Amino acid sequence: MNQATHIAEIASYQAFLNCFLNEFDNGHWHAAKQWQHDHRLQGLMHGEWLVELKLTSQRCAVVIDVSFYSLTGHHHFLQVWQQNDDSSWRPIPMFSLLVMLVREIYHRTNDSSNVSNASQEIELLARLVSSYQLMSLFLDSRWQDAFLSSSRFIDTEQSLLYGHWSHPTPKSRQGMHEWQQPLYSPELQGNFQLVWYAASETLIEQDSVTSQTALQMMHDIIGDSGEEFMLKADEVALPLHPLQADKLEHDNHIQSAILQGKLRKIGPAGPVFTPTSSVRTLYQPKLPWMLKVSLPVKITNSQRLNQKHELKAGVVAAKLLANSQFCKQFPGFHIITDPAYITLNLAGLEESGFETVIRSNPFPEGQDEGIYSIATLMQDPVFSSVSALRRLIEGLALSEGRNSKAVCRDWFSLYWQNAIEPLIRLFDLHGIALEAHQQNSVLDVSSGYPRRYFYRDNQGFYLAESYRQHILDLEPMAKETEELFYDETMIQDRFGYYLILNQLAGVIHRFAADGLIAETVLLEESRQRLRSLQQQLDGAGARLIHRFLNAEFLPCKSNLLTRVHDVDELTAEMEQAVYTQVRNPFLAQYPVIEEETDANSTRFAQV
Repeated sequence: MNQATHIAEIASYQAFLNCFLNEFDNGHWHAAKQWQHDHRLQGLMHGEWLVELKLTSQRCAVVIDVSFYSLTGHHHFLQVWQQNDDSSWRPIPMFSLLVMLVREIYHRTNDSSNVSNASQEIELLARLVSSYQLMSLFLDSRWQDAFLSSSRFIDTEQSLLYGHWSHPTPKSRQGMHEWQQPLYSPELQGNFQLVWYAASETLIEQDSVTSQTALQMMHDIIGDSGEEFMLKADEVALPLHPLQADKLEHDNHIQSAILQGKLRKIGPAGPVFTPTSSVRTLYQPKLPWMLKVSLPVKITNSQRLNQKHELKAGVVAAKLLANSQFCKQFPGFHIITDPAYITLNLAGLEESGFETVIRSNPFPEGQDEGIYSIATLMQDPVFSSVSALRRLIEGLALSEGRNSKAVCRDWFSLYWQNAIEPLIRLFDLHGIALEAHQQNSVLDVSSGYPRRYFYRDNQGFYLAESYRQHILDLEPMAKETEELFYDETMIQDRFGYYLILNQLAGVIHRFAADGLIAETVLLEESRQRLRSLQQQLDGAGARLIHRFLNAEFLPCKSNLLTRVHDVDELTAEMEQAVYTQVRNPFLAQYPVIEEETDANSTRFAQV
């Protein structure tokens, strides 16, 4: 096994096992020193804790060495040991455990539902293997790559080699062959021209809230390449991702439109684009716009196809946010809007496959230094011994001649001020909640500190039903996007997960895992900041904070169970993934072993 494959195995093991423990089975926790003494295995374990799992489907137990116990649910694991028939223990490969856990999940599911899940089990195993293989490919291809240390926007976007920190198959990507990965994957710094079609202008649907129409934006994107398009007077150029173009070559509706002379293929042309971390949002450093296109590839939980209602929602959200003038009140808080869209309308189809979102690009060439998604900034170290966050903190401490813990407190304070607090205030003032998870959250740390926060993603807007009239007063067009209005309790579930359990918890974990400042310290600071903020609010934000501070359990998006049941969350009813309940990190719990009553039982005590 080469080093890249070994690192990919460890990363896959960490991701899947954390999902299993948080969503499916908390396991039985042991104090490592006592357990090793009882089982005569002294010196073989290295962490303070062990977690034991009973795998009934395989009639065995496994115990995992825990090198870092996280109050935010992101533990770090070392070797796994399986119990033999004679009660002795032997080490087994990390990936072998993951296959065993998949078997255990479906064994228990079958016991409770009496329904065969064989095809879903195979699907999950396929995605698990695919994610592992792709991660290995990415790591091997980027070995000793200097761009991994670059702070340019596109370089940091393409440095997310481990993927979603709380997903069981973070790099699963179905629908893209291995030979296509170097062309279209951000991790391999793919770049390509779009495939263009000429369409009759009568079939075009577009909208824009800017001074330019979507058609004018397309002309700007084409630029000097326009002559090679040879457009007729009544034709408009529409772009497709090359993989989407390949798919539509075999679509009967598209072929019919071509035969009728309403559509014709121009082919690859125009400027070269490169993918951001989402794979389907495309960046060109010299353009003021990014393009979010449909991609017939299943990435993590969903096939990434733009839907018509999402196009309209992006425009409505851009208007609503502009009319609220919220960002003017918080100069460190920004929203990267999707202010325009363009698509091809074909009779009998809700979506033609040409749906294209036009996104603002605040990071063109020359303004792209020091820009990181929180996902990349908080990623476990890639190859080196330190994370991107730790490099920042140590650099600041050295240049300022200060203690690193003091720098951490100031850094966290600015992060809270520009990211967490404005997101809660936006919900409180206007009933607007954003899916502000790590990958949708971008920080400007060009000065070392998080001076600006950017939110991105037109799919991640929720409007509180309790604020309906206020929202319609701000932007009457919101009545055309009924699918964005949700009950406040459901918004609390989703917003709470994305903001607290995904984003904030990820930041707190990274500081602690890097040895910079303990989770208990930042959790307590967050509690104090939430209490203070609650006193200043009187709406949905105050009610949200009350739940954060008092609920023993919080709803958590269950990426593992979503995959277990093979749910595509973008096409599910209300785009709802599977949710479960996890312990509230603000109640800061750690395992306490009940040695007297049951050696395998675990309770959790509040810090």
